[in-house]
Parts: sequence; structure tokens; C-alpha cells
Amino acid sequence: MESAISVSKLLSLFLFCCFAFNAFTPYRSSAQLIPDHEVKILQAISSKIKNLNWKVTSRSCGGDGGFRNEIVLGNAITRNITCNCTGTICHVTNMELKGLNLSGVLPSEFGNLTQLKELDLSRNYLNGSIPTSFARLPLVVLSLLGNRISGPIPKEIGNIASLEELVLEDNLLEGTLPPSLGNLKKLRRLLLSANNFSGTIPETFGNLKKLNDFRIDGNRVSGKIPSFIGNWTKLTRLDMQGTSLGGPIPPTIANLINLTDLRITDLNGPTMKFPNLENLKSLKNLVLRNCSITGLIPDYIGQIQSLVTLDLSFNRLTGRIPDILEGLEKLDYMFLTNNSLSGAIPGWVLNNKNNLDLSYNNFSATSATSCQLKDVNLASSLSSSANSSGPWCLKQDFPCGGKPKYHSFFINCGGSEMEFKGKKYEADLDREGISNFVLHEKWAYSSTGSYMGNVKSDYIATNTFSLNITGPEYYQTARLSPLSLKYNGFCMLNGNYKVQLHFAEIMYSDDQTFSSIGRRIFDVSIQGRKYLSDFNIMKEAGGVGKGIFKEFDVDVNGSTLEIHLYWAGKGTTAVPDRGVYGPLISAISVTPNFEIPSKGLSAGAIAGIVAGSCVLFILILVVLRKTGFLGGKDPKDKELLELKTGYFSLRQIKAATDNFNPANKIGEGGFGPVYKGVLSDGAVVAVKQLSAKSKQGNREFVNEIGMISALQHPHLVKLYGCCIEGNQLLLIYEYMENNSLAGALFGRPEQCLHLDWHTRMKICVGIARGLAYLHEESRLKIVHRDIKATNVLLDKDLNAKISDFGLAKLDEDENTHISTRIAGTMPKEEFVYLLDWAYVLQEQGNLLELVDPSLGSSYSEEEAMRMLQLALLCTNPSPTLRPSMSSVVSMLEGKSPIQAPIIKRQDAKFKAFEMLLQDSQSQTFVSSTFSQESMEQRAKSVDGPWVDSSVSLQSKDDFSSSSKLIRDSSYV
Repeated sequence: MESAISVSKLLSLFLFCCFAFNAFTPYRSSAQLIPDHEVKILQAISSKIKNLNWKVTSRSCGGDGGFRNEIVLGNAITRNITCNCTGTICHVTNMELKGLNLSGVLPSEFGNLTQLKELDLSRNYLNGSIPTSFARLPLVVLSLLGNRISGPIPKEIGNIASLEELVLEDNLLEGTLPPSLGNLKKLRRLLLSANNFSGTIPETFGNLKKLNDFRIDGNRVSGKIPSFIGNWTKLTRLDMQGTSLGGPIPPTIANLINLTDLRITDLNGPTMKFPNLENLKSLKNLVLRNCSITGLIPDYIGQIQSLVTLDLSFNRLTGRIPDILEGLEKLDYMFLTNNSLSGAIPGWVLNNKNNLDLSYNNFSATSATSCQLKDVNLASSLSSSANSSGPWCLKQDFPCGGKPKYHSFFINCGGSEMEFKGKKYEADLDREGISNFVLHEKWAYSSTGSYMGNVKSDYIATNTFSLNITGPEYYQTARLSPLSLKYNGFCMLNGNYKVQLHFAEIMYSDDQTFSSIGRRIFDVSIQGRKYLSDFNIMKEAGGVGKGIFKEFDVDVNGSTLEIHLYWAGKGTTAVPDRGVYGPLISAISVTPNFEIPSKGLSAGAIAGIVAGSCVLFILILVVLRKTGFLGGKDPKDKELLELKTGYFSLRQIKAATDNFNPANKIGEGGFGPVYKGVLSDGAVVAVKQLSAKSKQGNREFVNEIGMISALQHPHLVKLYGCCIEGNQLLLIYEYMENNSLAGALFGRPEQCLHLDWHTRMKICVGIARGLAYLHEESRLKIVHRDIKATNVLLDKDLNAKISDFGLAKLDEDENTHISTRIAGTMPKEEFVYLLDWAYVLQEQGNLLELVDPSLGSSYSEEEAMRMLQLALLCTNPSPTLRPSMSSVVSMLEGKSPIQAPIIKRQDAKFKAFEMLLQDSQSQTFVSSTFSQESMEQRAKSVDGPWVDSSVSLQSKDDFSSSSKLIRDSSYV
């Protein structure tokens, strides 16, 4: 009995203990407290960061809500504070405070939270620098994405051995990358894009062998892409867009077999072949844009079945589109725009339902009946010589189907039709833009690209943040593009135009939130010339919602105007959301800087004009008779008066040149002296004076006025006008600040310029473009026939312009009232010696000996060989084998391959060429004499650019006739 009672008591005691344990468990939990010193740290952080709204106590980890814990928006956690509690003590270990618009200076007190493993402050408004105190923390994740953090990355960050993720994108960080980051052996993600880092990528980064995500877009890091990236074999994403890095892409990239995303764009340096990516079978997004890649698209691209995006735009690719690409079933986007792809456009491309852009290429044929087929952009995809029954917009450069007739257009980009200051701005409302060409009567736009991280981003912007926008209504909307946006004007009259581009940043807020810290940066080019580099609307306008316009004077010579906005990988890409970046434009205004040709008049107006003209004609006859122009004047004066060019009075020219002050004399040519002058409006000009002893004579003077005044091109010296008074015959040209190419290369030390390889390439391309215009594009087909260094002038930006058309010969005499019997000088001896020497070097495989030794090793041997081979091709003894100048331009730009002929000096063709030279020599009025002048005499003769084609014998010999100097004059 007693035993039973004892058992009953024990059971009751056990049940009581269980009840007591369960009943007091909450009280036991509430006793887990944050240490006082940590509470003070958290309170200090709270006092320094605005909008945090913390009420921190020692019990904040126990569910009292002091941290306002865990806020979830959509699927993204924006606030989450995690504590690790052991016994009665709790420590804060994880802090996610994202997108809360926290402001103030980034507190260094975070570095005193000794148990903190994750600190994520993404998309706030914090400023200051990264505290060195962070190096004391056992951090695994540190993310400061989308703030205003500035200064360098502290080298001490490299001491956080536990760090696996370092995300610093979209800030204002600067300086060089600390080599100590290479100590972070556990690092998996290193995101540095959209900052201002400079210098090279440290070699120590090759130690980061656990990296799976590396991004450095939009920084000014330089040097070549390091070969040690091949050590990052676990890498799944590599972004190197819009840096100052140079190619080629190292062959070690073939080691990155786990890559799913590869984006390398806008590389500096020479051309390169397509990198070997054959083993990268997991690629989903392959972007190699504007990397100067030449050659064919490799077939193995068609075997990467995981591909979703293929962007090879703005390269120099040639050949056909491989048919194997048709089998890429997951491919959604293919951008091949702005290459030199040829052959027929495959039928499978035209039937494709995906977004494909083949615009601006060199295809030879297509069955397409439209420039936009569903989501396939074919604008300007065919070569100008292609036989196609399709619409004109398929052809290169959008040739005008009839006679050019338009002289202005106005576009409200992204908005509806509106009127401003009497001008009707046309609507531009199409919301597509991935691979889109939209054609209007006078103009069209072509948009290319998909947004990273947000393929559903819009291509039209509206005033999302209800900004108080200043200026006209067209600033309320804008057209966007993630990559390339081109506007073209069609069938335009030749002449000079005023192009106004209007911008207003309307996609960022104007408050102190992370939505206001974005930086939109892009380039603006017109007619192929880059006018704005790294253009930032908000910076230029002084804030968001403020309208600003940029104005440019540009020439239209071929009936088409092109305005190109291009994203070169710079600026933020994740503020206020991912996918907000790229070109933005609000409106376009194009008006002529010339008098518009009049249209038809009424019968009454015509009658009045006829009557008035008769009276005026009689008066003119009387005046001309009295002044001797009828029957008493030299015929040359009548001829000059008929020429339609700007007229200057002798008084104006005397004032401009200080009465032809010898101090203003800048050259002496066959026509006579050339003077620098300053007109009353401040314009600087060069005045060429026809002398009585001119070897060329007045007829050549007439030729030059007639031909040059009809020609306008960026690479031709512009003739402003002439002066004809008494015996004074003067030509007024634009003034060229850097004189002649001869002076830059061979002149006196004070004249010589250091022309690096890039500049020399630019000069050669400029000369070729100018000649292509003369030969093929201008109404008057002109062969200059006296191209040499003295006839190539350099402006302030070292752009080449061809001068002196006094000895040019018109190909088509029936197209003009001007003709010449003679066309320049062809000094036989040095031409043969130079060719002879070049052929010897070609046979020996030593063509690079022709390269100027002053360049040292600072040039691309590949590009130099291309240029030298092209020179041999252009001097082929057989005229039928020489390329056209448009082909030369294409080859110089790397858009077409070069196959230089192998010609032996003893070949009959070469002998025939010598005979051709002899025959040509016998037809020249001014023969070339062969002299052996010294280098000193040669240098003295380079007084400036203003030397006519028929120069003095001394200067002619100095620049071209001495065999001793042939090597100098042939430098690339």
C-alpha cells in the first residue's frame, strides 16, 4: 500500500515538473538579451542613419519588434534582422536593409558588431566611404549596391578571410583595385560595375579560384584582359562591358567551361579573331559587341544549344550566317547589326519568330519584301550593289528612290504629335524596340538590344515620378534603347543642316532616395562622327526633369542623315531597377542652314517677276557694257562670275590679312602666296592668291572654283568663296590648324607632330573617304590625280582633309561646264623606286620595314600589314585589279578582307606599268625633276599646307623625288 502511494507521489511530482517547464518556457526565452555594449552600437547606428526607425532594446532579438523585423515586398526581403541566441545572450548576425531609402553617412559602428556575418544595404541613399572597421568582421556577405559610397576600396577589406560575396555595384567608388582582394580565397561573387575604378586588374585576382560571378562594367580599368581569368574555372558569369580594357580576348577563356553569361564589349586595341569558345557548352547569353572581331562566325556557335541571347553587333564580321544557327531552339535574341556579313540572307531567318537584327550589313540578296518582318530588322542590310526587288530601305545608306526633296523634319520621340513654335513634331509612339525598324515618310528609327536583368523594360519613357519638368511638352516623354538607337532622315537635299537633339532625364527621381542616384551615360554620333562621348543628361542639364538640347551643324552629301545614340556599357544599370540604362532622347529637330529652293509660283507672280527681270536685265547690260564686261573684259572674268560660290570683297580680304602682311603668309604654291586671315566675324580663313607668274594660270583657277564649290564633304577642304576685283583673283578656304600631313611627318622640329598609330589610321581612313566621295558619291565624278602629303591637311582634331583640286580631272565632262586637259604630276622615278622597294620587301616577307621607326612597337602589326597589303593592291600594275575607293574604305575599316597580289618586279605587268608611267609623263605640262636635296633643305621646304599641286621644283623634289628620302615618304 505504501509502495503504491509512493509511486503515485512520484508520478504527480513528474507531471508538475513537466507543466512547470512548459509554462515558464516563454519567460525563459525572454531572458535572452542583447549585451548592453551591442545595444549601444545598434543605437549609434540608428542615430546616424535616417529613416531606419529602430527602437533598439536589449530584448529586440526576442520578438519585441524593435527592429521592425522582416518586411517582404513581392518575393524580395527588404528588411530582415537575424540574431543568433545562445543561452541568455543574443548577437545580431545578419542585417538586410534593402530599398528603404536610408540616408546619411555609412556608419563605421557596423564594424563593432563582432558577430555580423551579412550586411546588405542595397539600394539606399547612403554616402561616405567604406569604413576600415569592416575588416574586423567575420563577414560572408557585404553588399552596398546602389548607394553613393565614394573613395577607394580599403585594402583592409582583403583581410576578411570569410568573405564570399562583395557587391559594390552602382556607387561612386574610385581609385585602383587593391591587390589585397586577391587574398579572399573564399570569394564567389565580386561585383564592381558602374563605379570609377581605374588602373589595371591586379594579378592577385588570379588567386580567386572560387569566383562564379565577376562584373566590372563601366569602369576605367585599362590594360589587356588578363589571361589569369582562365583560373576562374568555376565562373558562371563574366561581365566586362564599357571598360578601357584592350583586346584580344585571351585564349585562356576557353577554360571557363561553366560560363552561362559572357559579356565583353567595347574593347580598345587592334582587330582580333573570334575567340575560341567551343568548349563553353552552357552559355545562355553571349555578348561580344564592338570588340573589333574579324572573320567568320564560327559554326560551333550553332552547337551551343543553351543559347538564349547572341549579340555580335558592331564588329567586323564577314561571310555568311551559318545555317547551323537555325538549330538554336532556345535562342530568343540574335543581334548581328553593323557588321560586313555577306551572301544571301537565309530563308530561315525571314521565317523566324524570334528577335533578330541583321541591319547595316553587306548581304547580296534576300527574298524579303519589307525592312521589318515580324521581329526581324533588315534595314540597310543589303550592299549598295545588291540586286533586289525589295524596298529601297533594304539597301545600304538608304538610297533615295527619286530626287531628294526634304530639307527638315521634327520628331516628338516617344510622344504624340504636337506643335511647338509653329513646327509640327511628328508622333513616335511605337513601343517595340528589341530589333525594330519603324519607317515614316521622311524618317525612320532603328532600335537594337534587350535589357539585362529585365527583358520586359519599356522602350518609351514617361514621367514616372511626376517630375516638375521645365520646357516644351516633348520633354514629358522619350524613346529609349538598351544598346543602339538610330534615327535616319531620308531623301534630303545636299547641304549643311542644323541638328537639335533634345533630352530630359525622366526616369530618375529628384528626391533623396536611391531612385535619384542613377547615371545614364551614352554616346551620340551624327553622320558617323562622334560628337558626344560619355554624355550624361542629368549632369549636363543640372538635374532630372530639366530639358536641354545639343545643337550641331552637319553636312548631308548622300541624301541620308544618320543620328546614332549608342550605349557603350557605362553608367548604372540597376537603379532604380535593373534594366534602366541606355540612350534616351526626347525630341529631334533638323532644319537647313541653306536657302531652300523655291517651289512653283502663281501666274501673277511669274508675270511680275518676268516684267521686273526684263527691266533688271536691261540695267545689268548697261552696267556691264560700261564696266567692260561686255566686249572689253577678259573671258575669264565672265567665267568666274557664273560660278555659284560665296563672294568676298577685296576690302574684306585686305582687312582679314592685314593688307596681305608678310607675317600672315603661311605658304607659297604654284598659284602664288597663301595667307592666314581673320574675317570680321572672327572666322579664321586661308586666302590663296593667284599670282601673275602662276604656272597653272587662270583657267586652272576657274576649274578649282567650279569644282570645289560644288563639293562638300567632311574630308575635303571647304571653299568658302572667292574674290574677283581687277587683277586680283583670290580663293578663300577654311583654315586648317595643323597644316599639312607633310609638315606633320617630315617638317621642321617645331612643325612635326607625334602621330600615334591610331591617329595615322584615322588619317588614312579620312583620305580614303574623301577620295571615295570624289570618285563615286559626288555629282561630279572627280579623280584628284595628285594625292600626296602636301595636299592632305589636318584640322585641329587631326582629321584629314584633301586640298587642291586645281589639277583634278572630271570623269564625266558632260556633267559639268568645266573640264581640264591635264591632271597633276606623276614623278616617275620615285614612284617606281618606291614600288620596286616595296615589292622586294614583299618577296622577302619584310613589308613591316616600311613602317615608320619612330612608332617603335606602339602599333598593331596586324593592322600595319593590312594597310601595306592594301597599298600594294592599290598600286597593282593592272588597273582592273585595283579596288574602288569605297572598297578601300571598307578594307581600311576591317569590314572587307584584303588579298594583296604577289607581284614580282620582273613581271611583264610591272614593265607595262613603267610604260604607262612614261606615257602619262609625256602628257604632263609640268615635268618632275629628280634631285638629291639634303634633309635640311627638305625640312625647310615644309612651310605649311597651303601648297598647290604644282609646287616649286625645290619643294616637289624635297617631298617626292629624292631616292634618299623615299623611305621617309612611304611611312605608314
